[in-house]
Amino acid sequence: MKKTIFKNSTGGKRGIKFSGSGIDQKPVQELIPENCLKKDGVNLPELTELDVIRYFINLSRQNFSVDTAFYPLGSCTMKYNPKINEQLAALSGFTGIHPEQPEKYSQGALELMYELQKSLAEITGMHKVSLQPAAGAQGEFAGMLIVKKYFESKAEKRTKIIIPDSAHGTNPASAKMCGFDVLKVKSNSRGQVDINELKTLLGNDVAAVMMTNPNTLGIFEEEILEISKIAKEHDILLYYDGANLNAIMGITNPGLMGFDIVHVNLHKTFSAPHGGGGPGSGPIGVTKELTEYLPVPLAEFDGKKYYFDYDFKNSIGKLKPFYGNFGIFVKAYAYILMMGRDGLRKVSEDAVLNANYLKEKLKNDYLLPYDLVCMHEFVFSGDIQKKQGVNTVGIAKRLMDFNIHPPTVYFPLIVSESMMIEPTETETKETLDNFIDIMKQIAEQIKTNPGQVAESPINSPVSRVDEVAASRKPVLKYSGSHI
Repeated sequence: MKKTIFKNSTGGKRGIKFSGSGIDQKPVQELIPENCLKKDGVNLPELTELDVIRYFINLSRQNFSVDTAFYPLGSCTMKYNPKINEQLAALSGFTGIHPEQPEKYSQGALELMYELQKSLAEITGMHKVSLQPAAGAQGEFAGMLIVKKYFESKAEKRTKIIIPDSAHGTNPASAKMCGFDVLKVKSNSRGQVDINELKTLLGNDVAAVMMTNPNTLGIFEEEILEISKIAKEHDILLYYDGANLNAIMGITNPGLMGFDIVHVNLHKTFSAPHGGGGPGSGPIGVTKELTEYLPVPLAEFDGKKYYFDYDFKNSIGKLKPFYGNFGIFVKAYAYILMMGRDGLRKVSEDAVLNANYLKEKLKNDYLLPYDLVCMHEFVFSGDIQKKQGVNTVGIAKRLMDFNIHPPTVYFPLIVSESMMIEPTETETKETLDNFIDIMKQIAEQIKTNPGQVAESPINSPVSRVDEVAASRKPVLKYSGSHI
């Protein structure tokens, strides 16, 4: 393991030395109440400025990102983010604006938000979009609050939400946070919602069905129109988790499928940075009937000026201070303008093509539970390799030795030893072929020398860790004894 910065510390080293200030000095005890003073030392490392710079530069080089190597993280769309987006978001007219600035001095920002709302509404097939939610999960939460308030305004007691067994984990969490009970509907032999079981769950106490399409197996729900029809017959709302929107842009949209509420992940689908602590953005769109329930404010235009509209009769209110994560809006809108209608369709077509290319090239080496044409991602099972002595975690760790980020593992839960792989549209054929060769190599290594794979990663900055101990005995506070 690399030395920590404390190990490099040598007493007496300084990055900068200050000359005397010329101001009379007093003991700190005379300036700060005794109960606010530390009783022990600060324990800071002592290094030169050059030592500090070199330490953190070298540390940063150990970070893995989509800018450094292939990142096939299923269901997260870790696509390359064009750097021009960062330059546009850094324009002084955007970075220098204050959220409490009067609307008449914020017309440019308001126009961008208004146009982004319109673009997202068209892409998703919704009537109106609010940019308020700060992330995908908060978009889901907003959607469930809308569902709740919609039925409350109709004086109907609806207490249940139906969610497929392959759903993202935030779906049941968001529903539960809004006070709903969750009913799980199983997948059929084709990895799609079992219509017959769905019918048995329907009733006057069901408020909504939460789905994504394609689903987390990367499979398009072929009976989505039938599901929508059944839901409408019971006045049940259909909610669309937009995490997988990258597979269908410009080809179809949730509105055409019959969905009433949609959240979109700008940090996945529209090339704002994903990961590293955020920020994210999860705009929420709805049909005309549900517009009055949207979180406020929305950017509007009266023909002369842009303004914030708070006048929504049954709005669920605000979800965060001010208006959402504005910097992400700039990047997403820039991406939409650069790509255009045809470009967004090409994004989805290439994402689907890349995923199917990987799937077909590797399905003889790894178990493919659902051998169908996939969309933007697909799921393998590591059951074959587990019988040979290496489980899915071992495969994921071994990929790190080849400078490839592991795919999503052990999700969705309905596939044993699952590996969910999403190449996105931004990767070249050479990158995909390299990944195929490495995955085949790992499969062969497991057959001939499983012990070597089980010890991976070998070449990464940190070798195999004790994951059980890390989970049960996490070190949450710095102590010199842990260095």
